[in-house]
Amino acid sequence: MFVPRTAPGDLVELGGVRLHARFARARLARVVEPGPGRIAPRCRHYLRDECGGCQLQHLDYESQLALKREIVVDALGRIGKLDVAVPPVIAAPDPWGYRSRITLAIAPGRRHAGLHSLEQADRVFPLEHCEIAAPSLMRLWDAIRPALHLLPPDAEHLVLRADREGGLHAVVKSPGKQAWSGGRRFGEAARSRGVEVTIWWHPDGGAPRVVAGDGEAFPATVFEQVHPGLGDRIRADALALLGAYATGHVWDLYAGIGETTEWLYRLGATVESVELDRRAVEAGERRWRESLHEREESQRPEPAGIIRHVGRVEEIVGSMRDPGAVIANPPRGGMERVVTDELLRRRPRRIVYVSCDPATLARDLGRLCGSRSSTDGQPAGTTGYRLTTVQTYDLFPQTAHVETVVLLEG
Repeated sequence: MFVPRTAPGDLVELGGVRLHARFARARLARVVEPGPGRIAPRCRHYLRDECGGCQLQHLDYESQLALKREIVVDALGRIGKLDVAVPPVIAAPDPWGYRSRITLAIAPGRRHAGLHSLEQADRVFPLEHCEIAAPSLMRLWDAIRPALHLLPPDAEHLVLRADREGGLHAVVKSPGKQAWSGGRRFGEAARSRGVEVTIWWHPDGGAPRVVAGDGEAFPATVFEQVHPGLGDRIRADALALLGAYATGHVWDLYAGIGETTEWLYRLGATVESVELDRRAVEAGERRWRESLHEREESQRPEPAGIIRHVGRVEEIVGSMRDPGAVIANPPRGGMERVVTDELLRRRPRRIVYVSCDPATLARDLGRLCGSRSSTDGQPAGTTGYRLTTVQTYDLFPQTAHVETVVLLEG
C-alpha cells in the first residue's frame, strides 16, 4: 500500500484507495495518531498546494536519513540480490536553501508559474517561495514574477539557475521557433528591482541563446549538480576510492562538464571521457583553457593526456583504450546493458559508480557482480566484480532522492 505523506508509526485514515493486482495506492485523509518522526512541514506549499517537488518535509531530518538508507538497502537486496553493509547516509550541510536550479512550469496564458501538484500532474500552482531553493534564486523569482506576461505566449518552462560564480540565469523554454522579442524587457524588469540576471531563450530543437544580460555567461543549460557543495564532496570521495588506480589510464563515463576528468588528470592519470552533451564538453574545454591561462600554461590548451569523446557511452565505449579504472556517473536510467557487458569484458581493476537512483544502480550491480554463464558472452562460471564499498549521501534533502557511491573490485 503506497500512501504519500505518511510517516513510520502513523495511524491514519485513508481515502481514494485504488487496488491493483500486487499493490494498492491511497491518499492520506487524516492523521489519527502521528508517528514519532512526523513534524509540521516548513513550506507553505507542501500541504496547502500539495506540492510535488518535495516528498519528505513531514519527517524530521533524522527520519529522512534513516528512510533513505532503507531505500538503498531494499533496492540492493531485492533488485540486485546483494547483501552488503550500508552505513548511515551522510547528511547535507544544510537541508534548506541548497538548490542552485529549479524548473518552474508556466500555466496557460502565462497567468502564473510554479510547480506541479502531487496528485494532479497537469495542475500548476502559483509559486510564492520555495524553501529548498537557494536564497539568490528566490530573490530572482521575486524580481521577475510580475513580468511573466513578457514571456513568449507558448512558453512552457522557466528555469532559474545560480552558477558557481554567483551569476543568476533565467532560461525560458518554448516549443515555438519564432523569435522572442520580449527578452530584453524581461531582463530589465529584474534589473529594475535590483537583480542582475542573464536571460536565455531555448526554443524546442534549437540552440539556447542569450537575449539579455551577459552574452559570455557560462551555459545555463549545461547539466551540473543542483547541490554544488555536497556534489564536490561526493566527487572527492569517489576519486579517493580509485586509490592508486587514479594514476593509470581511467575512463570518465557520463562526464558532464569534465570536472572529474580534470581532477583525474591532475592526479597523474591519462583520461578518456565520454559525454553526450556537446555544449557540456565545450564548456569543459573552455574552463580548462581558462584555468591554464590563470596558471600561465596557455601554450597547452588541451593536455595530451585527455581525450574527450562526444556521444553516447554505449556507442563509444567499445572503441576506447583498455582502462585500469573507471568512474561512471550515469543519468537516472543507469547504464545500458552494452556498457556493463563491455566493463566485464575489459575487466578494469576498479569501478566507481555514482548513482542518483537506487533501483537502476541495483540492476546494474546485479549484472556486474553476478556469476556469468556462457550465454552472457563470458566463459561459463566467470565471476563478476566484488562490491566492497557503499556510501550514501543526502544530495536532495526534503525529497525521496538519494545519491550513492559504490566501489567494485575485480
